[in-house]
Amino acid sequence: MKAVRFHQYGGTEVLKYEDAPDPVRGHDQVLVRVKACALNRLDIWGRIGPPRTKVSLPHISGSDISGVVEEAPQGEVELQKGAEVIVNPGIGCGRCDKCLTGKDNQCRYYGIIGSETDGGYAELVAVPRRNVLPKPERMDFTQAASVPLVFLTAYHMLVTKAGVTGGDTVLVLGAGSGVGVAAIQVAKANGANVVATANSDSKLKKAVELGADYVVNRTTQDVVQEVKKYTEGRGADIVVEHVGGATWGGSIRSVAKGGRVVTCGATTGYEAVTDLRYIYSKEITVYGSYMGSAGELFRVLELFKQRRLRPVVDREYPLAAAADAQTRMEKDEHFGKLVLRP
Repeated sequence: MKAVRFHQYGGTEVLKYEDAPDPVRGHDQVLVRVKACALNRLDIWGRIGPPRTKVSLPHISGSDISGVVEEAPQGEVELQKGAEVIVNPGIGCGRCDKCLTGKDNQCRYYGIIGSETDGGYAELVAVPRRNVLPKPERMDFTQAASVPLVFLTAYHMLVTKAGVTGGDTVLVLGAGSGVGVAAIQVAKANGANVVATANSDSKLKKAVELGADYVVNRTTQDVVQEVKKYTEGRGADIVVEHVGGATWGGSIRSVAKGGRVVTCGATTGYEAVTDLRYIYSKEITVYGSYMGSAGELFRVLELFKQRRLRPVVDREYPLAAAADAQTRMEKDEHFGKLVLRP
């Protein structure tokens, strides 16, 4: 098969479009012919290597996959060859107490397809049977690939962890990112007001089209002051934080008394200074959030079927142009998902 692999860590120049062995399907796995694979920051961190993350080399990235079933386990009755599917990117052991109580993202052996295993920057990928879900008929393959990781993450952050409700004001940082695009929509689907930030007016215009009630250009405006202005000095009930060191202090200062900060990542760095006086004097709750459970992904897909959420695709690339797609992501030029088509 054709795949994009890297044999050493480094810049986009290490990505090679080349022949690679077809994956060997395990007895409990499904072989999927990839029709589309969306990018995530995880792809870049894996390519750069330690200290961000470390993967086995050579490696095939790609966590967000849609495609058709090529081979299924013996005795499989639901998934036939040619069935159109979406792949859940999270892999738990399926046996521990966390997995068996629907908290598989807290499994001690939890991994992500495209990081701990080879992923979707290829024509074929082998994944566990339990990770394969039917693709909603209303979505094409590109749209379907844009959904799993970021919408699952945003849903888990806002609904499961932060408990968003109608009337909450939610601050979404990085509105043009995959998580940002998803968080705006998940917040609005639950009746919240949304303040969104981005680095350009063109991205802010698109954020408004997605439902943002108030937008802030972080390059020309003070985010904390703008949040206070919108909320008449009260602050945001929830802050969706995935940027890291560059924004953490402002995120803490933006929260209302009794508010919640929920974080799922640290694009700009893991080390962040926290002024503890804000935490205890305002009774702020800080939640860590990592992906989401398989059951939550089913609920996310149901929201798409109900048209309460919609996929947002920035640009499609042929698989051979994966380096160009990653460059666009690194430059923060995109709004929505970047998708590769084998």
